[in-house]
Amino acid sequence: MSSPKVDPFIAPEAVMREFTARAVITGAILGLVFGASSLYLVLKVGLTVSASIPVAVISLAMFRGLSKVGLRDATILENNITQTAGSAGESIAFGVGVTMPAILILGFDLELSRVLIVALMGGLLGILMLIPLRRALIVKEHGVLKYPEGTACAAVLKAGASPECRAAASPKAQAEMRAAEAAGLGASPGAKVIFTGFGIGLLYKTLNIAFKGWKDIPEKVFGAPLKGGSVGAEISPELVGVGYIIGPRIASIMCAGGVLSYLLLIPLIKFFGDQIPGPLAPGTMPISEMGPNQIRGAYILYIGAGAVAAGGLISLFQSLPTIWHGLKAGLRDIGIGRSAGEGATVVPRTDRDLSMKFVGIGIIVIIAAVMLAREALHMNILGALLIIVFGFLFVTVSSRLTGEVGSSSNPISGMTVATLLFTCLIFLLVGWTGGTYYVTALSVGAIVCIAASQGGTTSQDLKTGFLLGATPKYQQIAILAGSLLSAFLLGPILLKLNDTATVYVPAAKVAPAGLQTDASKLAKREPLVGPQARDDANSYLVWQKTDEVGGPAGKYFVNAGGAAVWLVDPGINGTHNTRPDGTTVRKFDAPKATLMSYIIKGILDQMLPWALVLLGVMIAVTLELSFVPALAFAVGVYLPLSASSPIFAGGLVRWLVDRQMRKKASHAAMTQEQFTEESDKSPGVLLASGYIAGGAIAGIIIAFLAGVLDQFDSALQKWSTAHNPFFEGPNADALSMIPFVAICAFLYFVGREKILRPKKA
Repeated sequence: MSSPKVDPFIAPEAVMREFTARAVITGAILGLVFGASSLYLVLKVGLTVSASIPVAVISLAMFRGLSKVGLRDATILENNITQTAGSAGESIAFGVGVTMPAILILGFDLELSRVLIVALMGGLLGILMLIPLRRALIVKEHGVLKYPEGTACAAVLKAGASPECRAAASPKAQAEMRAAEAAGLGASPGAKVIFTGFGIGLLYKTLNIAFKGWKDIPEKVFGAPLKGGSVGAEISPELVGVGYIIGPRIASIMCAGGVLSYLLLIPLIKFFGDQIPGPLAPGTMPISEMGPNQIRGAYILYIGAGAVAAGGLISLFQSLPTIWHGLKAGLRDIGIGRSAGEGATVVPRTDRDLSMKFVGIGIIVIIAAVMLAREALHMNILGALLIIVFGFLFVTVSSRLTGEVGSSSNPISGMTVATLLFTCLIFLLVGWTGGTYYVTALSVGAIVCIAASQGGTTSQDLKTGFLLGATPKYQQIAILAGSLLSAFLLGPILLKLNDTATVYVPAAKVAPAGLQTDASKLAKREPLVGPQARDDANSYLVWQKTDEVGGPAGKYFVNAGGAAVWLVDPGINGTHNTRPDGTTVRKFDAPKATLMSYIIKGILDQMLPWALVLLGVMIAVTLELSFVPALAFAVGVYLPLSASSPIFAGGLVRWLVDRQMRKKASHAAMTQEQFTEESDKSPGVLLASGYIAGGAIAGIIIAFLAGVLDQFDSALQKWSTAHNPFFEGPNADALSMIPFVAICAFLYFVGREKILRPKKA
């Protein structure tokens, strides 16, 4: 099939600044900022959003501002390099957040070396494996695979191009720009909108969480006849932003899953279970003594995990024809690349990739490095082979699906679930069960997950470059650089977020009969860290317990005699949120990482409560039979309703905005596809991106400073509890909704272009 004729914005023969140090460095730093916010988001709700458009807009504004103080403005191709390097952090953050916290549930420590190796190898592998597929997927199927985020990002960069770049554009591109301006669509992207959203998100989160300005999760628990039912909302700007960006349909479906859990399943369990005198497994206390969140932890999480796993696999099976077609195309075209020096024909600038020799050697080096990391990953030859096979398969699949349905609908979680299922089944067949093989299986799944996520992101970037007339080789180098920086720094951020919410639980509380181990086999020592270290400054031997015998699996501090003194309950996936002194901490649910741990334990140890898991599977099947996307609903079942309800609020604002904007003369004649593309780069989406970045970065900073400002935080909480009616009291739930409604209203008016209206080109 011949590829359709494409006239890029900048012609292949044009000479223009592109790969510069300032473009790469700026992009890598912005990528780290958005990567950190994505990591925070995926730990809370299991979702991320694309960073390419926000990074592109910030790049345009930053370099345009520098040009006003005497420095050179960036060319459109330099700005493209910046957004390419900046997109790497988001995909690595998703893969790391979805997989690596599972290690804590499996009874191991979240070691920095382990996270670093997985992030680095997965990110680089995804980019290198995609390079041979670029011509097949981006060029040859240009008219078939749309790559919506990449196309929208190209439109943003074109709209913000400098006059010099516009003058250098191809004749066709100049004609399109004149037509867009005549239709009123030539608005330059509003960087001030993103920065305003960032400032609002940062200020809101700081006042809300750090200064205890108002209650962060208003909640209502119902009595009879809906005993056990409850509604709540984590009124944060980042979740509203996520809902606005993913849109009303998916946001509503997610919230519906939460409604099923909190207003149907939990009340049902409470209704039937109240009459049972003792604990009902897997619960450890009578249901009559449980509140909604305790019932969720004991039963609903397993139902949700089954629904998420089934939803992910169903979405994967639905994509099998696409997978097979993409895999055949990838294998057929893998040898198509040539360097400019081969043959008599000179390859145009816009068709030059990194050499296949570089790609091949790079993949071999990565696999060798994974094999050498035996202590951190417990890797073996079979695991390395599975990484190669599943890596190439799912990088190809991810790239193709991203081209068809976009990054937000790309079932990376389903691909990871499939990888873990097949890996664990193979391990079970060869008799590999037990603790160390948990780590091997998770390492395989994590590297494949990050590679697939990176493959989809890289495809969007290369599509943007293809439409603009960029040099693919430079883009590939830029995203490799962005991946390196993000991989090195997101690991420490993940560990710090975990440490700040870690609680040391007295071992006698979780194992009254006492836990004992052979202290002579333990060498590693650690002290308590954080506020609890003030009460216990001793250093203890570390025992990584991977079974459930006598007490829960996890990390224990034991004394010289081998007796367990403390259970180290992690900040991610932990179950204890109250310290001995009564202070509470906010844990990270990391829903998809929990699912990964359930799959590994369920297959290798066959210890899951399969009845509950299969109930979740049946929920997913029922939804698919009703033509409802099961995966989004299943994530809502798994998450607290308080997390999905603000996402629903953001989706509702987007629906109201789009409904009004569709009536404008400039939008009325558009097809639905054209309107969606225009809406995806609108001021509302930019403000929502700012909300996400500002709120998430504030959350990370507050978490990092938690230990330093602990005494101040405790004093402020006591004062607010006694004197602040927005934080505590009979009307706190209602009053705390006032600032939340205010940021939703501001988002609505910005989306309607009533406030911060973009300037016309």
